[in-house]
Amino acid sequence: KAVENINQEINNLLKDKCVFNQREIDETMIKADGTENKSRLGANATLAVSLAVAKAAANSLHLPLYKYIGGINAKVLPRPMMNILNGGAHAANNIDIQEFMIIPVGAKTFADGLKICAEIYHNLGKLLKQNGLASGVGDEGGFAPNLESDEAAIEFILQAIEKAGYSGQIKIALDVASSEWYKDGKYTLPKRDKTMTAEQLIEYYSELVSKYPIMSIE
Repeated sequence: KAVENINQEINNLLKDKCVFNQREIDETMIKADGTENKSRLGANATLAVSLAVAKAAANSLHLPLYKYIGGINAKVLPRPMMNILNGGAHAANNIDIQEFMIIPVGAKTFADGLKICAEIYHNLGKLLKQNGLASGVGDEGGFAPNLESDEAAIEFILQAIEKAGYSGQIKIALDVASSEWYKDGKYTLPKRDKTMTAEQLIEYYSELVSKYPIMSIE
């Protein structure tokens, strides 16, 4: 459906527009979609087109994408965030959080950061196997084992970081995707069959942040 929307309606909307008018192109798609969460044309469709436009503009100027987006002061690539453990709708396991990511804050270059993340990822896979846990992956490439809790997932990631030799150089980011849990004013975690108010959910994740090296929660 997303591809069909791109090839037909979005193509008709944007044909002959200049790729340097990024804001106009994005706003045209948003207006045509007409929903609060881009559900008609699809967020995946509009995001893919928006990024393709940015890449086309960068290529036409013979610039790397980060310099085109970052402007004249862009000197370095942003730190990579690698999704290494999956739950939620992206994985057939018992973890409700959608993505557990690592950020190599101690890396000097993007290439070094990517290398660090890859080594941690492979160490995590080995640890899961050693503990008799499934090392298959979810829809977005992270491992998707059945675990006792969110904390257990974070603990495995911290063990993988230590085993790879990067303790103190890594922060963790969580993409909770909690909007998928929201119904009738409360948040129900489907895989654990646990219901929380917004205040309880905030308190729970605040405790995680105070306990673990978590840099970002969405």
